[in-house]
Amino acid sequence: MNFAVKGVIAGLLAFVLGMLIAPLIIKLMKKLKAGQVILGYVEQHSSKSGTPTMGGFIFIIPAAVFTLAFGYGRLTLVAVCAMLGYALLGFLDDYLKIKTQNNMGLKPYQKVIGQLGIAAIIATFAYKNPMIGSSINLPFSASVWDMKWLFIPFTLLVYVATTNAFNLTDGLDGLAGSVSLIYFITFFAVTAAATAEQVYFGQTVLSAESGGLAVMCMALVGGLAAFLWHNFNPAEIMMGDTGSLALGSAAATVAVFSKNPLLILLVGIMTVVSCISVIVQVSYFKLTKKRVFLMSPYHHHLEKKGVAEWKIVCRYSIVTLLFGFLTIIAAGVL
Repeated sequence: MNFAVKGVIAGLLAFVLGMLIAPLIIKLMKKLKAGQVILGYVEQHSSKSGTPTMGGFIFIIPAAVFTLAFGYGRLTLVAVCAMLGYALLGFLDDYLKIKTQNNMGLKPYQKVIGQLGIAAIIATFAYKNPMIGSSINLPFSASVWDMKWLFIPFTLLVYVATTNAFNLTDGLDGLAGSVSLIYFITFFAVTAAATAEQVYFGQTVLSAESGGLAVMCMALVGGLAAFLWHNFNPAEIMMGDTGSLALGSAAATVAVFSKNPLLILLVGIMTVVSCISVIVQVSYFKLTKKRVFLMSPYHHHLEKKGVAEWKIVCRYSIVTLLFGFLTIIAAGVL
């Protein structure tokens, strides 16, 4: 079966499974009283307090199941394990927030240690795997850069930055889910094009592994579509750190394993904005005791300015979509 067909089937089945398990997960989280703890200084979100969290399972489970069912390979097995590892880290964070009834969860150093630990395993695997190695593709060119030993610390940075960026973007109903859905559609196009080229040149083993990454992208698209069905404002459930860290991990993995980590800066532009806005806010405040934004990440600044939540989600999605087209050009797909 053609890998593109497998991807479409995996996406459709992931959507169906996600729609089937979503009501069960929502009901279970309500029964367990696993409600989201809202930051006290975000008054616009006061009505969301108690909304069930850990909704990331709605897309994590289908994505894992159908990635392995239709795109099984060494790379996808490691990719799914990485996603589940970060999901577990996020689950611990969510669990502590619910248990203590505050928005702290894991301490920052605990979360970073966990992220680095998982990333170190993935980076070492990628570096030693001949299908990935230490070279990365350079956008807008046919050139590659052999990073040699720098590849490992670079990959650690990619994972920590990407997982935290997706985590910070998860602040409004439907925001992280919408941006992520477009991200994985874009990377499906990138990995599918690479797979088609490998098939053309008779690289059977490599094309099978690359095709598996394309299948994973579509399985995540299907799972995210089911999640968004229940997450758009007003959200019936939130993804929590369980979902956002898993998404960040998957986003980093498909980019690193396809040798396109620099494309994250393009199609993941709005997660980059979230991350940079926090860094700028914190750094500037420490230096001057003044704030650049009314609140960070940037989407909260827009809320404070009076922009409706649904408008922010739409605008973030539009910008991501436009940069998605640019990413496809940068990857040489068009």
